[in-house]
Amino acid sequence: MDFNVIDYNAVPDGITKCTGAIQAAIDDCSQKGGRVVFPAGKYMSGSLRLRTGVELHLENGAELISSLDEADMIDFSKDFEDDNEDTGWEGGCFLYACHERNITISGTGVIDGQGREVFFDDEPEGSPKESPLNVRGYRPRMSFLEDIQNLTIMDVTFKDSAFWTLHMAGCNGVRIENVKILNNKRGPNTDGIDPDCCKNVIIRGCDITSGDDCIVLKSTAPMYKKYGECENIVVNGCILKTNCTAIKIGTETYGAIHDVIVSDCVIRDSIRGIGIWSRDGGEIYNITAHHISGNTRNFADCQKRCTGVCNWWGEGEPIFISATKRADVDRLPGKVHDVYIDHMIMKSEAPIIIAGEKYAPITNVDVRDIKVLFTDQSGRKGMTLDERPSERGRVPGRLPEVVLRETEDVTVEGILVIDDSMKEYITET
Repeated sequence: MDFNVIDYNAVPDGITKCTGAIQAAIDDCSQKGGRVVFPAGKYMSGSLRLRTGVELHLENGAELISSLDEADMIDFSKDFEDDNEDTGWEGGCFLYACHERNITISGTGVIDGQGREVFFDDEPEGSPKESPLNVRGYRPRMSFLEDIQNLTIMDVTFKDSAFWTLHMAGCNGVRIENVKILNNKRGPNTDGIDPDCCKNVIIRGCDITSGDDCIVLKSTAPMYKKYGECENIVVNGCILKTNCTAIKIGTETYGAIHDVIVSDCVIRDSIRGIGIWSRDGGEIYNITAHHISGNTRNFADCQKRCTGVCNWWGEGEPIFISATKRADVDRLPGKVHDVYIDHMIMKSEAPIIIAGEKYAPITNVDVRDIKVLFTDQSGRKGMTLDERPSERGRVPGRLPEVVLRETEDVTVEGILVIDDSMKEYITET
């Protein structure tokens, strides 16, 4: 059955808040099963609680717009206990579901987070135009979907998120296919897709532009306590553009993350390509990435102190694997082992980094059949080994094309070329 939101007195003018009308349609749909349909038009709403058996379907020309009024939002995290300040649980969310099953978000319409209302640029004239924007006001997530059995998201465009876009926590059986995420590339914390302690996830054919990591696998403290490890993740055929890392594992790694396959993806103008951060004790293993192409490059820092994020992590590395302690935290990282990367073709601005510690060596990493051209793409004026967040922080200096520290059984084979523009900053290994 179709439940048309217009029949519930939703007003498609983009101004009138339709929260009650849309929620009534969702609740009725959940009783019988079917679709909540949004015809062409603009629908402003506060938080919506998705229910079992409901398909949220946006027809062509339909836009579902998130309110930015804190009073309209569900505070999903008020009872969470989390000792990792980087997780950023505050802020509430627009689309919410918890302990439900068989939920679908579909259609060729748009879900709009209104991030343009919370990001601003107050840099002096002449400052780099790729540094992070400042933030103001209330920034809800686009979604928080916890413990959903059988979650499908397909064909929809998510636009202008003010914070993380698709955050799935403890979900099992997730399919995200042919989705577009179009966020501000300078907007802090605008992650694309965050599977957090999820199992059996397929992400296929997505086009993601974000100001934070495009696809990032996590094992946060509160979700790991409830749902265990993050495992069985497949990412295939995606186009990824971000001022941060295109495919990332971590930094939140309280539980194990394992059995991950990334294949046939294009990375464009990202600060890092494939990245692994072990920080919180969880083991990371059985990670495979193959047939990856594109470019990584450095992005400019702010020239004056920002009120928000002051620079992007990274320098333009095609591969970054790191196991080290956080700053001011008495907690050891977990083991990183059995990582396999092959058939990567990249134009990059910084070395391949594989860096562990005596207390956390990185073992059994095999990088083969790669081709990397190290070439200046940003007019850089120096090189830095950037391991944030960590007690090592940022250390400037000339680096070899492959940086290895505290590793065992690591192989890097391929064609690595340093052109004249980078010989001042990168040396042959």
